[in-house]
Amino acid sequence: MRVLYVSTEVYPALKTGGLADVNAALPPALIRLGADVRLLLPGFPALLAAAAPLARVATLEAAFGAAPAHVARGALAGVPAYCIDAPGFYARAGGPYTDAARLDWPDNHLRFALLGWVAARFADGAIDGWRPDIVHGHDWHAGLAPAYLAARGGDRPGSVFTVHNLSYQGQFPAETFGALGLPPHFFALQGLEFFGKVNFIKAGLHYADRITTVSPAYAREIQTAEQGCGMDGLLRSRAGALTGILNGVDPREWSPAADPRLPARYDAANLAGKAVCKTVLQAALGLAAGAAGPLLGVVSRLTRQKGLDLLLAVLPRLLEGGGQLALLGAGDADLEQGFRAAAGAHPGAVAVRIGYDEDLAHAIVAGADAIAVPSRFEPCGLTQMYGLAYGTLPLVRRVGGLADTVRDAGSPGGNGFIFDEATAAALCAALERVLVLWRDPPAGRRCAAGGWARTSAGSRRRAATWSCTVPCGRRLDAMRPRPLTRAPLSGAGRRRRTALARPCRRAAGRAAAVAPAGNPFAQRPGGCLARSLHHHPGFYKMK
Repeated sequence: MRVLYVSTEVYPALKTGGLADVNAALPPALIRLGADVRLLLPGFPALLAAAAPLARVATLEAAFGAAPAHVARGALAGVPAYCIDAPGFYARAGGPYTDAARLDWPDNHLRFALLGWVAARFADGAIDGWRPDIVHGHDWHAGLAPAYLAARGGDRPGSVFTVHNLSYQGQFPAETFGALGLPPHFFALQGLEFFGKVNFIKAGLHYADRITTVSPAYAREIQTAEQGCGMDGLLRSRAGALTGILNGVDPREWSPAADPRLPARYDAANLAGKAVCKTVLQAALGLAAGAAGPLLGVVSRLTRQKGLDLLLAVLPRLLEGGGQLALLGAGDADLEQGFRAAAGAHPGAVAVRIGYDEDLAHAIVAGADAIAVPSRFEPCGLTQMYGLAYGTLPLVRRVGGLADTVRDAGSPGGNGFIFDEATAAALCAALERVLVLWRDPPAGRRCAAGGWARTSAGSRRRAATWSCTVPCGRRLDAMRPRPLTRAPLSGAGRRRRTALARPCRRAAGRAAAVAPAGNPFAQRPGGCLARSLHHHPGFYKMK
């Protein structure tokens, strides 16, 4: 199965959020399963440098007001990568989507239309002599790829569109439509038009053969008015093509037993190294050793979506309970200022680092006792999964992927702490339970430290990883997109596709049986053992 994987960032070359982590982990996981996966990326300088050496494989005619673009082939972490070398669009100071002042580039509609247009150009095999079976676009930046494929018609690859966060939609004035090169009737209610504007994510949702999200709960939530961001009606109409399965943790990057960034390594059977990580983290951040309460970690964008205003409101209770806070992140100016002020008022108890630092992110996840993700909405969330993998108990709101991965400590097999309402009072009540478990473990446990260690060891054993995706997602083989017209496979191609699909069919019947009793990742409607929708060739199979 040949898959063109269309996105905009890949860790460690370029990262603005969790999308880059997924893009770094998913293609290699698919390749290990026998798929021929190749990345298609905008030619941002960081990606061009990381994919070097590059060999030009195609020169395309001028489009979208830019000079002719070149497509060059290289590799990122062993994954073949095509980069669109269009310096007029991509070689800019600032970020990939915004300028140095954090304002959207005014021509973003053209910059990312080019990405989708080039993806569709692979359909005829004219680029590098390679034709994908599936074009898989990620988030609004790749939303036009299914539209260009649909406009092309005829014998075309199938398309899959994955929504990582529906609130970022790529919306532009109506007058920009004429520059996109799409048929006029595509600017309509049954197309790209959204309240009189061009909407890239709507293009992906409407024209893709299959739609996916990054958690089962989020797939349900975005079909409601509350979390549908205006797309709930469209998503309900396409419910038969919509699937949500959780992301996972890449054990090559996130494993406390092998993490080179940690001062000491550990695993679920021996947590001694975790205590060392905590001590080193406290010293590095200027936090007092021997605090009476737990160390709460935060690695996040500082936004209202992430519920960090709620955490700021309940911070006094954490400190009253003898706890500490270690925070890494950046975002809204008022939240940055609020946490800075708290650190200034409580030296030795609150440490705040504004910005992004991968080494410190690993140190906080490993050294903290609990990790807070109190989001108002959360498509999937990776931080709580990192916490589970590192024995750091998640404190989360019951929403999206957080609800799919964390089971409350008060229930059998609990691996974290959950609250329901997006209020400071509800978060404070959950925080109170964190403090109670720290001070007073359940009956039969002699000391708080021992009880915490046993709970966190259990959470590590239940962490989801990308390697778990093989047995879990096989059932998707039966969930096919609408039929596509395509050239018949050769005999070798038929044999290869059959070999890839066979274990999918076998595992589909036994997936629930192999899930351990009490495992929070057990099979559920719309879910899987452990995760990610598109992480196996069976998902891409189309008949």
